[in-house]
Amino acid sequence: MKVTVIGTGYVGLVSGACLADVGNEVLCLDIDPAKIQTLESGALPIHEPGLLEVVQRNVAAGRLTFTTDIERGARHGVIQFIAVGTPPDEDGSADLQYVLAAARNIGRYMDGYRVVVDKSTVPVGTGDKVKAAIGTALQARKSGLDFAVVSNPEFLKEGAALDDFMRPDRIIVGAEDERAIELMREIYAPFQRNHEKLLVMDVKSAELTKYAANAMLATRISFMNELANLAETLGADIELVRQGIGSDPRIGWHFLYAGCGYGGSCFPKDVKALVRTGREHAHNLLLLNAVEEANEAQKHRLVEKIVARFDADLGGRHFALWGLAFKPNTDDMREAPSRVILHELFRRGATVTAYDPVAMDEARRIFGDEPRLTYVSRPLDALRAADALIIVTEWKEFRSPDFDAIRAALKQPLIFDGRNMYDPAVMRRLGIDYHGMGRR
Repeated sequence: MKVTVIGTGYVGLVSGACLADVGNEVLCLDIDPAKIQTLESGALPIHEPGLLEVVQRNVAAGRLTFTTDIERGARHGVIQFIAVGTPPDEDGSADLQYVLAAARNIGRYMDGYRVVVDKSTVPVGTGDKVKAAIGTALQARKSGLDFAVVSNPEFLKEGAALDDFMRPDRIIVGAEDERAIELMREIYAPFQRNHEKLLVMDVKSAELTKYAANAMLATRISFMNELANLAETLGADIELVRQGIGSDPRIGWHFLYAGCGYGGSCFPKDVKALVRTGREHAHNLLLLNAVEEANEAQKHRLVEKIVARFDADLGGRHFALWGLAFKPNTDDMREAPSRVILHELFRRGATVTAYDPVAMDEARRIFGDEPRLTYVSRPLDALRAADALIIVTEWKEFRSPDFDAIRAALKQPLIFDGRNMYDPAVMRRLGIDYHGMGRR
């Protein structure tokens, strides 16, 4: 099937590559010439494990191509996936300008029946706006071409996006048009050969499903972080509490890890957008307001521990920091706890040497020529003459380091662990002063 994917960001590029990998003829459209030039040169504008190989394989096979030609994109695919960004406005609402611009362009240039699929995360009611935008563009052309608008939200985890797309837990399709539903079943058939995973519902329910899923996961994270802070005060151990509640099948094990807050492009933005949607319809979503407030406070928790150990004035102190990305297996630093932690350390006069396996270029872009921040290419190199080690991202290579080397490199054997990677009892036995999140 011929497919157009509008937007070559995280969602668009992964979706386009995976759809091409099962035999579809995919054209990825982006109005940013630099992105298309990068892709055509054989490189990627994002970091995602395994994606480069899939893209290169399908480009070589002729199933995946790239363009900045809007008219070509609208005329190529019977299915048009809109996967452009929806950045938050100052009030927390999702900015739909790029989604609606894509819809208008489809209406201007489409030459036959089209299924227009909202793949971007969009507020409830966006499907109606997309439909109106396409209809207005067709009316301006005096065209009676038929089309359908579908909501098909993505559920891709950064760092595991290929597996999530190829082996989805569920495929949400919000549509009322039977022809569109059949085409969506056809395009997703290769990804559900084992059993039916496609759930058909109305457009608004599909739109809300995406926000509800991310808000639920964010709620679990903030809940565990709140309990971790309480556990410290009470002398309890949040890891033992996690095991006690996670073994209850009604609760389960996922997203029950305490830490220094969530970040990324999805949870913070989607929680804010859902709160804003509720407010626009006279619903004050008290729980989600608290989730967001708790998460912002948690990002400061590590610095609070550092200040309690040293002093509010950190002038003359130097710290090693492991992990800049908001989570492992990505270079994404949007809303990352590391950004808050670094700003707070700088504000208090400290200097930092940082290491991250893939996000240091992104950090350089964000922090520019910040003189108080330096980078190293190996984690142990960051420790030299540091007053303490701060762990912010739970990369695998941090799980079992050489603790003797850590003790030897630091001025004092002191670790502030924002991801609870180590056993406090083991740290005590090794003579390391260890400060986790909610650990006794």
